[in-house]
Amino acid sequence: MASSISLWVFLYVFWFLLSGHTEPLLLGFGAISCTLVVYIAHRMDVIDHEGHPSHISFKILPYWIWLCWEIVKANIDVAKVILSPKMPISPVMFKTKASQKRELGQVIYANSITLTPGTVAVGLEDGVLEIHALTKEGAEGVLTGEMDRKVCWCKGEMEGKS
Repeated sequence: MASSISLWVFLYVFWFLLSGHTEPLLLGFGAISCTLVVYIAHRMDVIDHEGHPSHISFKILPYWIWLCWEIVKANIDVAKVILSPKMPISPVMFKTKASQKRELGQVIYANSITLTPGTVAVGLEDGVLEIHALTKEGAEGVLTGEMDRKVCWCKGEMEGKS
């Protein structure tokens, strides 16, 4: 029941932020639509711990800021590689272990790698990520474990890679 309530609250706040409506009739329609969505999700039995956002802490905000900066730096690095007359690419496929205990943390880690230009997480199985990097430097950036540690920190799983 708590999962359903937190999902409804999240959906309603999200709806309000996107719509910006303050008229009572539209606020009521938003509440009704969120209630209907939560009812259907409950009937489909798709509301679980991983399926609603109440367990994501506010630690994710500094992580997003850090990730955006990493994306900017990776864009610059990839642009340098592409614009270089010699095109110094050195594609690498490698595997690395995700330190996150839960699937959501592992997915956040894999998606963060994929969002960073020059690297793509192509597989995730049993906590092991298969990654393609455009350059050896990009692969080394993932293998340092900094992103893995930051995801562990924001998910409250501090026993990440040292």
